[in-house]
Amino acid sequence: MRVQVSPSASEPSRAIVLVCNGPGELTTWVRPLAERLHQRALPSTSLQLVLVPCPNATGTEADVARRMNLFDRVLPASRFWWLLLRPQRHGPWPAAGVVVFLGGDQFWTVLLSARLGYRHLTYAEWVARWPRWNDRIAAMGPAAADRLAKRWQPRCQVVGDLMADLSSSARSSAPLPSGEWVALLPGSKRAKLQVGMPFLLRCAEALQTLRPQTQFLLALAPTTSVAELQAFAGPSNPLQRFYGTQEPELIEQDGQRWLVSSGGARILLVEEHPAHGPLSQCALALTTVGANTAELGALGVPMLVLLPTQHLHVMQAWDGWFGLVARLPLLRWLVGVALTAWRLRNRGFLAWPNISAGRAVVPERVGAITPEQIACEARDWLAEPQRLRGMQDDLRSLRGQPGAVAALSSLVEELLPSVGPNR
Repeated sequence: MRVQVSPSASEPSRAIVLVCNGPGELTTWVRPLAERLHQRALPSTSLQLVLVPCPNATGTEADVARRMNLFDRVLPASRFWWLLLRPQRHGPWPAAGVVVFLGGDQFWTVLLSARLGYRHLTYAEWVARWPRWNDRIAAMGPAAADRLAKRWQPRCQVVGDLMADLSSSARSSAPLPSGEWVALLPGSKRAKLQVGMPFLLRCAEALQTLRPQTQFLLALAPTTSVAELQAFAGPSNPLQRFYGTQEPELIEQDGQRWLVSSGGARILLVEEHPAHGPLSQCALALTTVGANTAELGALGVPMLVLLPTQHLHVMQAWDGWFGLVARLPLLRWLVGVALTAWRLRNRGFLAWPNISAGRAVVPERVGAITPEQIACEARDWLAEPQRLRGMQDDLRSLRGQPGAVAALSSLVEELLPSVGPNR
């Protein structure tokens, strides 16, 4: 199954291939590791990114990755099957390398590492599914490591949570104007934005009425655009009529861009990626479920995690076969709504800090919630800084010690063959 390609003398003799699927992992896992590997300046080594198929991907991940300027080559998910069939079609591949799993279906990296003849490393957040075909396993914590059979334990090393390495300099960078800031994170996928934008815009208007000193920022996901956010808040979104929002006006002032709602709420747009500096200065975040809850948790930002269930017909953004069946055109309304409703009734925790802790560290508001209810709850939290500090302390205790990125980078380097004559 392995493909042999002999590079010329001017080409790198080794490759590190990072594998990822969605925007959350791209920002929180791939980018920190890629930056660390760049700092290491490994000789004769190319750094490449392969995106794998994912039903929840937005399709813009490859463009986002290219703008990071960290990779010698970025292959979009649409080319993954062709990559397995004909690797040479995408240019020369060094004879030796390492494939690193950082999101998606772990089996894709099994196939890719076998096809290229590269060594294989999996970053296992909760479970390593294919230990037999991994040269090494980097576990996020003891929970993932302990699930391995005893025969595979020697291959595993606990490196920690990659999210714990958000540095203090990042958390203190890009200072915001003084005051009380609330972050709005509607998500990056269409199904989430369709609900999240009008819902959170109305939340901001209601909270500003209750607590006029509150200021708002919206961290723009790298896979969305300002125009898209405006459209989802306006009449072109069929859910807009439930919230009475209008398409917000985009204004520029003192080099910053703001969305101004029809109700007068001014929302600062944070368009840099990642937005760790501004987010870390917020007193509270209103967010949908997803990888952003892990990012906020790592930054120690208190949050309310929101999942309005009154729009089940647009909530087929689930993983696995649930989502696949729910997105079938003929079955979408009937089966999709039924599956989503069943999953919500039988759900565990949805926010990453709660999943990690096995208890309710941050509030999850799931059901037929209204923006006015959430605005009232946000006001109550903001009025009690001591309660917010308690949630912040809990989040920081979950984050663990920094060093996971450096430890994972070291494992990658250990697996890389020594620079020498081409094989």
